[in-house]
Amino acid sequence: MITLGRWVRVSQQEGGTLRTKVQRLGSHLSGMIMPNIGAFIAWGLITMLFIPTGWIPNEQLASLVDPMIKFLLPLLIGYTGGKIVHDVRGGVVGATATMGVVVGADIPMFIGAMIMGPLGGYAIKKVDQLLAGKIRTGFEMIVNNFSAGILAGLLTIFAFWGIGPVVRGVSSFLASGVDVMIGVGLLPLVSLLIEPGKVLFLNNAINHGILSPIGVEQAAEFGKSILFLLETNPGPGLGILLAFLFFGRGTAKQSSSGAAVIHFLGGIHEIYFPYILMRPLLIVAAIAGGMSGVFTFSLFNAGLAAVPSPGSIFALLAMTPRGNYLGVIVGVVVATAISFIIASIILKTAESEEEDLKSASEKMQTMKGKKSRAAEVLASVKGPTNKVVFACDAGMGSSAMAASTFRNKVKEADLDTVEVANTSINNLPDDADVIITHRDLTERAKEIRPDAEHISVENFLNSPEYEELLTRLKQQQR
Repeated sequence: MITLGRWVRVSQQEGGTLRTKVQRLGSHLSGMIMPNIGAFIAWGLITMLFIPTGWIPNEQLASLVDPMIKFLLPLLIGYTGGKIVHDVRGGVVGATATMGVVVGADIPMFIGAMIMGPLGGYAIKKVDQLLAGKIRTGFEMIVNNFSAGILAGLLTIFAFWGIGPVVRGVSSFLASGVDVMIGVGLLPLVSLLIEPGKVLFLNNAINHGILSPIGVEQAAEFGKSILFLLETNPGPGLGILLAFLFFGRGTAKQSSSGAAVIHFLGGIHEIYFPYILMRPLLIVAAIAGGMSGVFTFSLFNAGLAAVPSPGSIFALLAMTPRGNYLGVIVGVVVATAISFIIASIILKTAESEEEDLKSASEKMQTMKGKKSRAAEVLASVKGPTNKVVFACDAGMGSSAMAASTFRNKVKEADLDTVEVANTSINNLPDDADVIITHRDLTERAKEIRPDAEHISVENFLNSPEYEELLTRLKQQQR
């Protein structure tokens, strides 16, 4: 166990740059989907309710399903992708260029939108940089409008003739691959990639960047897709947290019950990742739980009408079409049970020396904030802290929870001058004085905002660094 832990730490150090690059790519993919999840859910509800096999079939309202999935959702993705690159102008050009891959396609063009949206934003950004300072006074509006219009038109034609056919081929290939895996019963093996990827904070990229676009195509054809259940199943994480509750030690045991509630009911899966990172062998429990859940879903032919976000049990049930409730519930229960059993064995047979060492380390970190006179001297030298920002991959899950918790502490301490906010790691504000991230995301945060103070934590739910920072803020106010 200790050897495995050392190997993981060395691997993390050596592969930090590669992991950061993969995380950055994943953030860009999921960043185009996440802001539009509400539209996906709206489409899923309309599909689930009004198609011929839905709860309340209605031919007129069912006519909304096809235009929403073929036009509305891809255009939203294209606009968001362009806006990420170059604000509103980039969004407009990106959405217009997306029409080139949408028109004439007989499948939802989500992959095409993910290509053309950022490409349109990047192209207009370069044009604006090229024209900066070269436009005669009084001609700014006409030049800006026509440059965007001409570029958008050219990109739309390029997308129609060049990108569209390629994307249709790739989409068909991926969909066929998924169908083959389902047909031969190999779909549970994807958990070998999904579960470790989630722990490395690629969960949003996997779910919204890869699985959701393919799943939406299946849902449009069959009214449901099992792909919506692969990453969002809360069972594996719940089993691990319950194992810590019964067989864990120290801080991990004390915080596991609250983490289980947040994970299972609130849908914030990032909350259980640190528990696996502190004992890496638990990834075996997560993989086994994920595989058993996928196998059960396949056995019951279960699926969801749309992507559930966040991955709460309430969201899963809300997106479950008629006739699939038993399969979804049993799949979650089986995944929880298998994950719990394996995680319990790992925790019970773990060497107590390593766990005691961790407890001592945590106590030392907690005591540092209370006893270290050097820390107080250092705090008096630091500049004033006016804005504390919590950041996670999407900016909507673990960072929002942590910011809410710390905001309450700041309010109780009457620190009126300190603002506490949360955001995605790609949108860190320029005025952030202190940025708090999970240790696996800190490297990315430092690249984006190197001038800010960065605090790296292992657990957003309960970290001794919060008390140290709060003590420093109180000292600053005095």
